[in-house]
Amino acid sequence: MKNNTEDKTRCNWCLSSDLYQEYHDQEWGKPVYDDATLFEFLLLETFQAGLSWITILNKRENFRKAFDHFDYRKIALYNDDKILDLLQDAGIIRNKLKVYSAVTNAQNFIKIQEEFGSFSKYIWAFVDGKPIDNNPLSLKEVPATTPLSDAISKDLKKRGFKFVGSTVMYAFMQATGLVNDHVAGCWTRNS
Repeated sequence: MKNNTEDKTRCNWCLSSDLYQEYHDQEWGKPVYDDATLFEFLLLETFQAGLSWITILNKRENFRKAFDHFDYRKIALYNDDKILDLLQDAGIIRNKLKVYSAVTNAQNFIKIQEEFGSFSKYIWAFVDGKPIDNNPLSLKEVPATTPLSDAISKDLKKRGFKFVGSTVMYAFMQATGLVNDHVAGCWTRNS
């Protein structure tokens, strides 16, 4: 639980690299209400499906450049030429279905904004506007899915989103602070 370079106790999953620790300390589990940042995490989490999160973190800046700084308005308008360019970009995950889903998800993200006023209002309504604090004692107590992530996944799929299974949505909830799964003793738990 302790990192050797600093005297801070952290969740065990982030100890393998400085990049992981920085992400854990500065972003993971902190509530996000900004639609642009929520879309960034949604895009990254959908590309992460079936891969490790560190793989995505290592490529995050490449994704940022390739996907117009995660501007969902631009991504929603990507044409076949742009998609072909993305599929040639070795800096990102070049999965054809995931690249196409980024465009579809951006279009559907905008539809949710139009319906609810913002994606933030839509997603945070699932937790009544405040993070769920699971207060796990160890990583073993942190689930991969919950009935709530099942419900969010089902609703997004009904709205046409792709690569938003329950596991992906639970990871999204953790990343954007809809749930707090920092384990007991982690220095960022209540920060």
